[in-house]
Amino acid sequence: MPLLVMKFGGTSVADLARIENAAEKVRREVERGYDVIVIVSAMSGKTNELVSWVEQTSKLYDAREYDAVVASGENISAGLMALRLQEMGVPARSWQGWQVPINTTSAHGSARFVSIPRDHLDAKFAEGFKVAVVAGFQGLSPEGRVTTLGRGGSDTTAVAFAAAFGAERCDIYTDVDGVYTTDPRITEKARKLDRIAFEEMLELASLGAKVLQTRSVELAMRYKVRLRVLSSFEDTDENSGTLVCDEEEIMESKVVSGVAYSRDEAKITLVTIEDRPGIAAAIFGPLAEAGVNVDMIVQNVSEKHMDGSTRAATDMTFSCPTNQVARAKKAMEDAAAAGSIRYADLIVDTDVAKVSVVGIGMRSHAGVAARMFDALAAENINIKVIGTSEIKISVLIDRKYMELAVQALHGVFELDKA
Repeated sequence: MPLLVMKFGGTSVADLARIENAAEKVRREVERGYDVIVIVSAMSGKTNELVSWVEQTSKLYDAREYDAVVASGENISAGLMALRLQEMGVPARSWQGWQVPINTTSAHGSARFVSIPRDHLDAKFAEGFKVAVVAGFQGLSPEGRVTTLGRGGSDTTAVAFAAAFGAERCDIYTDVDGVYTTDPRITEKARKLDRIAFEEMLELASLGAKVLQTRSVELAMRYKVRLRVLSSFEDTDENSGTLVCDEEEIMESKVVSGVAYSRDEAKITLVTIEDRPGIAAAIFGPLAEAGVNVDMIVQNVSEKHMDGSTRAATDMTFSCPTNQVARAKKAMEDAAAAGSIRYADLIVDTDVAKVSVVGIGMRSHAGVAARMFDALAAENINIKVIGTSEIKISVLIDRKYMELAVQALHGVFELDKA
């Protein structure tokens, strides 16, 4: 039988009524002739509650026990979904990660997949079961302990199962009806995309779009798993939602497909550092060891010289998430104390936002940056830092102008038009 993977997020299984609604969507796919692997998240809010219980019980908790507790949310959803399907007359059973087993690394709280053997689920499908309901977000370490994959891990679980079982498609059911050209809450002219390339979706996800988890898109792109983003709360058919697919499946791409943004950005500048080979490694090595996710990097010629002499000096600016600023500052202060770097000042600006335009059409069209910068200039928005790749251009701007910038860029690239 053809196989389909269907993933339901926390809002889609938030209560018994929504679980019944999700189960009805699964039943329809079974009636269409599919065997189905259903991946479920914990009920909305349940993971946060479990995490808070762990933190209240033990400040310096054992990560293995943390995973054992936090993974239980998905187990409840899986069991309830299987029961509801059985009540509908659909042969179904639930599976916890260790029962499949979903083999992962031992990195508790952020484990990665190693393998997903097919034997057990294939045997159940051969016996006549039509649906396997699998708890997402979890797996089994080589030591035999439950692991979790980090926030958004159920999306990654769904894609991994689709790859392992050669599924026809992986449908991600969520609280939005697809991928939009930008956040509809910022501009009412945002338009739902029928299709988007893996690379574009990966950039949008990493730049702030919350529709899909970044790791899941990476995995889908690697194994060519066709993803479809759908709403759990609307009637859907084979043309609903947004298909995330290979670039070759898209007839003609617009130059820019979407505008993404991130409010929680910070800009850090090291003023007057020595301009010599190895200085970048001396800065970004400690930042990496401290777990700081550096994004845009700019090196400027400093107006000053080292020690008041004629020795060449430079300024180094980089961006990172605001919740990592404290770690970044400590890493730089420790590096200075150890003598590996010297700087005159460390300046932090946490009142910035990142706005990006993304599109595979940029590869074959010139002038995208000029149009972007002209649009921002027309709104009197100053650019602090610029970062580019083959299919994206990102800028750091004052946070108060973020929504205006998104609206301006959405308009200048005519994203409201099909």
